[in-house]
Amino acid sequence: MATMKMRQLGNNGPTVSAFGFGCNSLRMGDHEGEQETVRTIQSGIEAGFSFIDTGDFYGSGQSEMLVGRAIRDRREKAFLSVKFGAQVAPNGRMIGLDARPNSVKNFAAYSLKRLGVDVIDLYQPCRADPEVPYEETIGAVADLIQEGKVRYLGVSEVGVDLLRRAHAVHPVTALEIEYSLASRFIESQILPAARELGIGIVAYRVLAEGLLSGTLPQGQPPKDAHFLAPRMHGDNYTRNMETAKALEAMAVRKGFTPAQLALAWVLSRGEDIIALAGINRPSRISDNIEALDVSFTADEAAELDRVFAPETIIGLRYPEFVLKWAAQ
Repeated sequence: MATMKMRQLGNNGPTVSAFGFGCNSLRMGDHEGEQETVRTIQSGIEAGFSFIDTGDFYGSGQSEMLVGRAIRDRREKAFLSVKFGAQVAPNGRMIGLDARPNSVKNFAAYSLKRLGVDVIDLYQPCRADPEVPYEETIGAVADLIQEGKVRYLGVSEVGVDLLRRAHAVHPVTALEIEYSLASRFIESQILPAARELGIGIVAYRVLAEGLLSGTLPQGQPPKDAHFLAPRMHGDNYTRNMETAKALEAMAVRKGFTPAQLALAWVLSRGEDIIALAGINRPSRISDNIEALDVSFTADEAAELDRVFAPETIIGLRYPEFVLKWAAQ
C-alpha cells in the first residue's frame, strides 16, 4: 500500500498530510456508529492522515466530540482544522451565519471543550457573514491566536477581495474551498491570488457529491438520494454523468477507481494543495491512500483538462440559498 505524502500548508504553515480526513459524513447518533467513527478516525491517523477537518456545526457539535475521543491519546499526530459560523436547523439545513467577534470567541471556547484540547491548530469562518465586516471576524481569530487558543488562521469559501482583506489583518495560512475536475472556478483568479499571498489550498468536495466517484447510476440519481446541488438534478445530472464517463474509462485503463483519479488530479494541480477525503469507514482509508500512486501522462492530463474544461459541468454547485454565502 502507498504511504501518506506530506505537504506544507501555505508559506507560513506546518507540514501536514496531502490528504485531509473530512469529518462531515461520519456516522453519528447511535452508539455502534459512533464507536466505528472513533475507530475510523484513529485508523486514519495511524495511516498518516494528520490533517483532521471538522466544524462546530457538523452534527451540532457531535463531530467535534467524536474527534476529541479519537485523538485523546494521539493529539501530537493530529492537526485540527475547525470551521465555525454556520447556523443550522435541526434537520441540518444551513439557515444563516454568525461571525460577530464575541460569537467567534464563544464558538472557540465550546470547540476547545468538545475536542478536549488546549489549542485549535487551524480556525476559520466557514463563510463570510454579510452582516459583519470581515475584518472584525478575522480580528477575533487573530485575538485567539494571540491568546494561544488558536495556532493558524484559515478562511473558507471566499473570493479574492475577502482573501486579501483577511490577509491584511493577519497572515492567512489556508483557504478551504471547493475544487475538483467538476468545479474549477478557482483557477482564474482565486488560486493565483492565494499563490501570490503564499496561502495553501484545502480542496473539498473533490468527488463533487459522487459525480466523479464512478458509483452513481446513469440517467437519474437514486430515488432515495438527496442532492442539494442543482448540478445533480434532472437533465443536469444526466449530462454531467455522461461527461464523467471519460474519467471512468481512464480509470479502467489505468487500473484505479474514478475516485482515486479525481483525488490524484486535485493533488496534481500543485504542491500547495491538499485534498479532503470523506471517509466514513476504515476500509476507505487504504482506497484513498492508494490514490497517491496515481500519476498522469501529459496526454492523460490534457484529456482531463479538455473533457472537464471549466463550466463543462452544468448546474450550480449549491442551491441558491447557500450559493449567496459561497465564493464565486
